[in-house]
Amino acid sequence: YFVSPTVIKNARDDMSIVREEIFGPVVVADPFDDIEEIVARSNDSTYGLAAGIWTSDISKAHRTAARLRAGTVWINCYNIFDAALPFGGYKQSGWGREMGHEVLDLYTETKAVCLGL
Repeated sequence: YFVSPTVIKNARDDMSIVREEIFGPVVVADPFDDIEEIVARSNDSTYGLAAGIWTSDISKAHRTAARLRAGTVWINCYNIFDAALPFGGYKQSGWGREMGHEVLDLYTETKAVCLGL
């Protein structure tokens, strides 16, 4: 199957395209006036794989990215990957990380050993 790149606008919060993870070249573009409202709406999901922010205010984008409950946040780009960066989601979007040095956590276990002298 092939899906053409698709931009969806005017989607309601109760629509599955907003509530579920989207895999494919599809984005829900959601313009907003209130940053607090859009962060709350974005975080009101059982998923948190990725998010994208498009803005000319890079400082605000970084502050917003820190508040979004998503494993990856792209600013003024989307779907960019680097093997040195960890990849994985929050909440129901994944456990652990792929790529980056964080992937080693999947293959190791921490042990504490105490010795009384």
